[in-house]
Amino acid sequence: MSAHNEIAAGHGHHDDHDHHDDEGGHAHGTVKSYMTGFILSVILTAIPFWLVMGNVFDKSSTTALVILAFAAVQIVVHMIYFLHMNARSENGWTLLALIFTIVLVVITLAGSLWVMYHLNHNMMPGMTHETHKMP
Repeated sequence: MSAHNEIAAGHGHHDDHDHHDDEGGHAHGTVKSYMTGFILSVILTAIPFWLVMGNVFDKSSTTALVILAFAAVQIVVHMIYFLHMNARSENGWTLLALIFTIVLVVITLAGSLWVMYHLNHNMMPGMTHETHKMP
């Protein structure tokens, strides 16, 4: 069988140590890791749902901050259990891409919140400025 046919048939020889994760398995996850990620995701979704539906906190800003914290943890769970991202995969390029993505998301969210706050602050109905009328 030629090299082209071996690769096309999926029998090409690769360096197997490049395609293993920390536990020695291949880059794809095991049923146990997927179930762990799924259960954590369900819990990290159910708790914020309960916080909102049960009106647990008096202030809505506290509820929003707690939900954002749960969302951040859930992003990490998804990256670890479903996307199989770690610092050693693909010679660190995955980690570099993750850091770049986090920086872009923080800049985008902070800028959006800043713009929305100032639009809301400057467009309040009671904040009309005195206009100088011409006689």
